[in-house]
Amino acid sequence: QKLDVKQYPTRALRETAEGKFWRRFKAPIVSKQFGPITNIDFCQVYPYNFAVTAATRVVVYNGNTKQVGRNFGRFKDTATSGCFRSDGKLLVAGGLDSIVQVFDANSRAVLRQLRGHKRPVHVTRWSPDRLHVLSGSDDVTVRWWDVSSGKQLARFDGHTDYVRAAAVSPANSETWATGGYDHICKLWDVRAGGAASGSDACMMQVDHGAPIEDCVFLPSGSLLVTAGGSHLCVWDIVGGGRLLHKLTNFQKTVTCVKVSPFAGPASAAAPRLLAGSLDGHVKIIELDGFKVTHASRYPAPVLSLGLSPDCGTLAVGMADGTLVVRQHDRPHAVASGPSAKPQRRERYKPRLTAANFRFFIRGQGERAARADHIVAARRRARLQPYDALLKQFRHREALTAALGTGRADVVSSVVGELSARGALPQALGGRDAAGLLPLLRFLVRHAANPRHAALCAGLTHRVLDAYAPVVGLAPAVDQRLAALRDVVAEELKTCATLMEVQGMLEPLLAASLSGLSL
Repeated sequence: QKLDVKQYPTRALRETAEGKFWRRFKAPIVSKQFGPITNIDFCQVYPYNFAVTAATRVVVYNGNTKQVGRNFGRFKDTATSGCFRSDGKLLVAGGLDSIVQVFDANSRAVLRQLRGHKRPVHVTRWSPDRLHVLSGSDDVTVRWWDVSSGKQLARFDGHTDYVRAAAVSPANSETWATGGYDHICKLWDVRAGGAASGSDACMMQVDHGAPIEDCVFLPSGSLLVTAGGSHLCVWDIVGGGRLLHKLTNFQKTVTCVKVSPFAGPASAAAPRLLAGSLDGHVKIIELDGFKVTHASRYPAPVLSLGLSPDCGTLAVGMADGTLVVRQHDRPHAVASGPSAKPQRRERYKPRLTAANFRFFIRGQGERAARADHIVAARRRARLQPYDALLKQFRHREALTAALGTGRADVVSSVVGELSARGALPQALGGRDAAGLLPLLRFLVRHAANPRHAALCAGLTHRVLDAYAPVVGLAPAVDQRLAALRDVVAEELKTCATLMEVQGMLEPLLAASLSGLSL
């Protein structure tokens, strides 16, 4: 019978499936842009190309090769907020020249130039109906455009500072949220903005408490997340704009926030919140308890990020112009819709008959189905060397073999078995210098380990009692005994220091508890 090796409690919490999933984003592809990367947007159609806005251009990368596909550089000044339409055929971008431009994603031709803003445009978004564009500018206005005619349909006034964020509600394509540096996030109904000034179209507003850099709706459409300052705020829109949760997990300004509909491991795929900040961290937040489940560190302040619809590509843009693209080795399969990956046609397999030799070897490479009953082959237990020696009652050799493994749990189990048999004195005694050295090395290594301190103390007493008359005959043994003495002395010194610290803390804790009781 094999010896049952002792199982000790784990030293730390094991990595969860969530952490393993995000750590599988490997093989980073790093490229350098000509300026800070202010926006990253993924196309919702396979192969999930993504647009990177930096300096005076919008660069579109191929989703398969992660190489530059097209450059959109027809900007007089710095480009901002390059975004794909939901079908991936058009692209819209703003700029510091106050012009909103609509491009053909394939030919790079400028289809529309929407003029009306008086100052730089920092946010542009496509409407889900593919026919309208919302833009926000430093002229503190939000404008609603008809792309087919190139005309402004509505203008929304109400912000008192730069507008830097916009998001459409998944539950209602007519409801938009915009945020700015006035700390206010406003909800607009674009249907009510037909007048020259659409200030009456504001349905609700919430105060974030800091300049808002980004905002996003959660998939249900009932919750809104605003990012700004060093915190995120989660608002209950259905409940009248009630602050539901405030996340303060960042050291510097949060610059970008995204929602992935089904991120995380396949066994627990659910919406996740991704947030990046100037402290160089990208953090993953689960939406059940709004807790951070994973964090990644980047070498520069993070200004933008994006995650592909299949959770296969993570792109992060930084203030120094560095673009880091990480690819997951097991992306999710998008079942249906425009985001679904085209399925390959299965190869034709001829029907097997007795006329083909493979008919007679069929089934050899098949795997058992889940419902099949598997008859496990009885395997002979493979004994470890110390198990075989214990079986032969060679106790001294068994202890030496256990020491040779270098595992404290194995040595502890073997010592326990020898004690139960009453053979521990026999296993420890009768050793020469070469046989005693492995035991002394073990004691020196684990004497200060709290898990094995009791075991080492007992073995040390027995070794000193047995070999006291011959101490001083072997220099190597004397050297190990001196090292053991030093380890024990250092451990006693540490314990004395801890006792002093405990003595100092007890009055302080007692005083604090008495103060609380009063």
